[in-house]
Amino acid sequence: MRTVKNLVFSAMLLALCMVLPFVTGGIPRIGNLIAPMHIPVFICGFLCGWQYGAVIGFIAPLMRSMLFSMPVMYPTAVAMAFELAAYGLICGILNKLFPKKSVYLYPALIISMIGGRAIWGLSRYIMAGLSGSEFSIAMFLAGAFTEAIPGIICHIVIVPLAVIALRKTKLFEQ
Repeated sequence: MRTVKNLVFSAMLLALCMVLPFVTGGIPRIGNLIAPMHIPVFICGFLCGWQYGAVIGFIAPLMRSMLFSMPVMYPTAVAMAFELAAYGLICGILNKLFPKKSVYLYPALIISMIGGRAIWGLSRYIMAGLSGSEFSIAMFLAGAFTEAIPGIICHIVIVPLAVIALRKTKLFEQ
């Protein structure tokens, strides 16, 4: 029964990955800077486990690119696929390892954000090398941190609150 519940909830979160960018895209200046596709992936990793989080994270940007041509498939969606897979994987593993108190959602989330951004930077660097273009440390820092500040803040606020609220429904084990 738990597997069916995780599959259904993961599918719903994948659907949110498709829809949320349309919703936030209408917010002037910061709509896409809050990285709306990341939120359901983190939630999936925390509630369904690292396996589901990693798969949904990898599929979401590629599927959205194929369906809506956004984000652009190469290099953006491909790099995002590795980044979001890392988010789902890392937060799911840390959630399993850390004590089952809500306060531990924050370090798990922050460590996941750092790990996912490192994977994004590595994948962008590899793709730049393969295509003969440049991806410098300054480009990495700008893309992973400077331009991502609205998303980082949004995720630190929304993700733990959503996970805590969904855990209170007793649908998910801690």
